[in-house]
Amino acid sequence: MSKTIKTMIDPDDAVMLLIDHQSGLFQLVRDIDQPVLRSNVTALAKVARLAKIPTFTTASVPDGPNGPLMPEIHQSAPHAVYVPRKGEVNAWDNALFVKSVRATGKKTLIIAGVWTSVCVMFPALDAKAAGFKVYTVMDASGDPSEMASRTTLARFTQAGVIPTSANAVICEVHRTWNRPDAAELAQLYTMVSPNYRAVMESYQKAQEVVTAKGDGAPAGARSTKPELAKL
Repeated sequence: MSKTIKTMIDPDDAVMLLIDHQSGLFQLVRDIDQPVLRSNVTALAKVARLAKIPTFTTASVPDGPNGPLMPEIHQSAPHAVYVPRKGEVNAWDNALFVKSVRATGKKTLIIAGVWTSVCVMFPALDAKAAGFKVYTVMDASGDPSEMASRTTLARFTQAGVIPTSANAVICEVHRTWNRPDAAELAQLYTMVSPNYRAVMESYQKAQEVVTAKGDGAPAGARSTKPELAKL
């Protein structure tokens, strides 16, 4: 009997690693707009909280020019654990970091960071070699040039590391709208795809018009549903 191969991210077997999203390094990113990068990283932190995915952060010499971690990560994912390093460029060279990841007992890693070609690639390749299934979130990571990110992407695919996007991660973790946190998940889609908010608003307005016509009330007289008004 052939073994069933799971092609999608299993949130019950996943660990989120958000590496070196630091203010100083952000200033050198050129392959993605900084507001987009920060929004995508924040969305990953939030979906990790909703799905109860163990999350670890770390920073490269945060007291130096690389700067501190963006605060949105730990604000959005209070359960995230910060693992200090002792100067290692590659987070996987830090024994505590590796020990923390292994202690979860999970075998799927979702990694994002700055720079993609260093801070993401180094631990991604090492973790893959160590037997983990590794996803790298390309639009929640950044590089000094498009050339750097393109060559890194090629190296990932050659090594068997799976490149993905923040939107895809949210979708794979999400799976169904039939869940109590559906409204919160919908808000995450507006972070990684801002135009989705317009889709939601137009749908909500259409629903208001239909309801108003049904009971004779003037169009727009009814307030929006509380659960959608928050989005």
